[in-house]
Amino acid sequence: MREALVERATAETWVRLRLGLDGPIGGKVATGLPFLDHMLLQLQRHGRFLLEVEAKGDLEVDVHHLVEDVGIALGMALKEALGEGKGIERYGEAFAPMDETLVLCVVDLSGRPHLEYRPEEWPVVGAAGGVNHYHLREFLRGLVNHGRLTLHLRLLSGREAHHVVEAGFKALARALHRATRLTGEGLPSTKGVL
Repeated sequence: MREALVERATAETWVRLRLGLDGPIGGKVATGLPFLDHMLLQLQRHGRFLLEVEAKGDLEVDVHHLVEDVGIALGMALKEALGEGKGIERYGEAFAPMDETLVLCVVDLSGRPHLEYRPEEWPVVGAAGGVNHYHLREFLRGLVNHGRLTLHLRLLSGREAHHVVEAGFKALARALHRATRLTGEGLPSTKGVL
């Protein structure tokens, strides 16, 4: 089983996260931030992952630290669960619509962290449970930098924050599911290393 358990503690947050790339789907999620819980459940369901998250953060200050640090912990767990990456598909892409919103996510489990996501270019308004599309960027930065993957997220249509962030998480989940599938035996790289 490709699984990892990570724990991350800072002066601002504490996160314990368990990720299983081969299921079973589900797991308890409790971060103290209901909308973040809702998004992590989207990762579970649409990524078809075992994802258990217990977290606490300085929500009296802002949601930023907690959202970012959960992304960091997820990246750490993803990197550990993938190991050397032998046999993985490596690339994954997915569109996710949600009413008026359409998001595209493309990932490459390349070992090279890079994020292409420009929320300042998106005409999104509002927030959902205190989370907006700029917080999504912090989550993705943590995931990309600690999971060592390349990730492109594009908003093709949509303005309402809840729909944009949720479609983003759903597209991410589906793209990660595709990229992490075992479809071969060797490393998916001509370099011989990811």
